[in-house]
Amino acid sequence: MKKLIGLIIFVVAFQAKGQSFDALSTHYEAYYKQMKKQGDVQGVIDALTHLNVIKPNQSRLDTLAVFYMNEGRHIQALNTIGIELKSDDSDMAVEVKAVSLQALNQPERALEQYEVLFKRKPNALVAYELADLKVQMNDLVGASLNITYGIANSKDDVLRTFYEAQQPYQVKIKAAFLYLKALAKYKENMSLNIDKAIAILDEAIGIEPGFNLATISKNALISKKAEDLKN
Repeated sequence: MKKLIGLIIFVVAFQAKGQSFDALSTHYEAYYKQMKKQGDVQGVIDALTHLNVIKPNQSRLDTLAVFYMNEGRHIQALNTIGIELKSDDSDMAVEVKAVSLQALNQPERALEQYEVLFKRKPNALVAYELADLKVQMNDLVGASLNITYGIANSKDDVLRTFYEAQQPYQVKIKAAFLYLKALAKYKENMSLNIDKAIAILDEAIGIEPGFNLATISKNALISKKAEDLKN
């Protein structure tokens, strides 16, 4: 009899717990929708965190990581979904890992994720990030392949954002690729390729006269050339 009573208490408690979790889930789903409607990002993050504790869900975790990434909270984004290279990751998760690892100055790991993303959905913007990382890492042959692809597949309505100026600005992706092409050309031979790199930067500036980073790079190369001639 005592065993039966104990079993009944356990079943009732289990059902009550299930109902409690369902009620909490309903509450936070409604809270999540309301926070999205109000544009309250922190509220959205809080709601998704509670929902993932109550009912773990990989798609919801990926969404939470995206919100962290968009807020520039890259460590939290990676803590949410990890940094490992996983074949079953969603495209969203791969992009979060790539962008966040790049932002945290982990170029090798970021490159792996971008390569996966490019294989799944090849496009000029991902090709740019690949080329940029490879130029930084002195993989000039690999960068050249991505740059060639990018220039061939550039469209005027595809823009790349730059942040080195006081105010972020955008340029056509073709001009951005030409900037990288100039850097790669200069890195190939810093003594012999200054003029070639300047010519490529002129081409980029011709497409986007307000391309601040290209102008700064061109002026730096002109100064370097003048200094070399003095010596």
